[in-house]
Amino acid sequence: MSSIDWLIAINLSLVVGSIGYLLWALKRRRVQASFHIKLITILTSSVALRELLERVSVEIQAATGASQAFFFVYKPNNHYVSSGTHGYLRPTASDCHMLEAYFYRTGNPYIRLHNLHSEAEIRRLLKSYRVDVVLPLIRGDEILGFVFLGPKLSGSYSPYDIGMIFDIKHELAIAIQNAVSLEAVKELNAHLQQRIDDATEELQRSNDQLRGLDTAKEEFVSMASHQLRTPLTSIKGYISMVLEGDAGRVTKMQRQLLREAFTSSERMVHLINEFLNVSRVQTGKFMIDKRTINLAKIAAQEVKALHTTAEARGLRLNFTCTDNSIAVLADEAKIRQVIMNFIDNALYYSRPDSDIDIALSVKRDVAELTVTDYGIGVPAKQQAKLFTKFFRADNARTQRPDGTGVGLYLAKMVIDGHDGRLIFSSKEGQGSTFGFRLPLASEQADKANNNE
Repeated sequence: MSSIDWLIAINLSLVVGSIGYLLWALKRRRVQASFHIKLITILTSSVALRELLERVSVEIQAATGASQAFFFVYKPNNHYVSSGTHGYLRPTASDCHMLEAYFYRTGNPYIRLHNLHSEAEIRRLLKSYRVDVVLPLIRGDEILGFVFLGPKLSGSYSPYDIGMIFDIKHELAIAIQNAVSLEAVKELNAHLQQRIDDATEELQRSNDQLRGLDTAKEEFVSMASHQLRTPLTSIKGYISMVLEGDAGRVTKMQRQLLREAFTSSERMVHLINEFLNVSRVQTGKFMIDKRTINLAKIAAQEVKALHTTAEARGLRLNFTCTDNSIAVLADEAKIRQVIMNFIDNALYYSRPDSDIDIALSVKRDVAELTVTDYGIGVPAKQQAKLFTKFFRADNARTQRPDGTGVGLYLAKMVIDGHDGRLIFSSKEGQGSTFGFRLPLASEQADKANNNE
């Protein structure tokens, strides 16, 4: 064979060899690309951390021909998780801390068992888990965990096998870190939800206890008020008899003292009725018994009953009424209590030697009653809370320390229960007007409309 023929044969061999190598490299590239696509698909799926590690381990085992593949990953609060292919030996945290120290000390990118000539302890550790290769999962300067590969089923690991994992270790570390963070958030949420549920349950128990105590308190107030009202009514009756001379002649001084006692007993009966009604409101027993009543007659009686008290305080009650017969559908006892409360407040908060004007009139289809005093008034900033239970304005507390703060609250409950409307206006230092509007009874309403 000539030299030219030899050259041609050599060149042909080189070409065939190059083509064979290119085909082999292309095949490997396809395998590598397929492996990376599968891993990225798993890493971007929203699965639990343990499941993610198991699925990635299966793909690594298939791509590298490893007898086993598994992970060890650190979690917050000194916890960790490990997962991998079937039959792997679960590493301990202390052994992984030893591997971590090795990587920090040496700076090596990975460990291969046959290269550990001077690291007998690390060599024994890897043999105990039947591991040939260990790669750290690093994010920044922190080791998040490790990838372990068992001995290759056929032959030994090539740089290509190790390189397939190295090419995606950055994405792998990010995905695992995200999965760890997500799981930590889920665990925190579950913990917080459990604490919320426990706190809610405890709050419910406390509320149940408070409701029980509140019911017991209201029952006690109701019982005590009923027991107090009976002897007070008797005291009031006996004082009235003495004042009328049924027990003999009464001197001027005695009459004055008896009137004070009579006024105080009336005050006590009034307070007891208020507390009874508050108790009934709280227990849902506050009932409105509506009947047709003459509001003009009732208002006149209440004004007359308080004339003596007004005179004793140097005040003048002026009552004006546009009609002697004003029919409304109402609970007489409760309306009397509201009228008396408004006048009683005016008596306490008026200035000496001043007037209190009580006016009753019919306007279209409603009856309107107002009580106007020229006393201390209500501070503008506190007016919004005036009809709430137990609230008293600051200047009212100073003027009358023994007030209860339930009268106006009950007045609102009564008027609301009659489908009426409260009337209120006040200027601090100039006086106040309290009152209400109630719908007229049907006959009275027809009469009022015909008069217009």
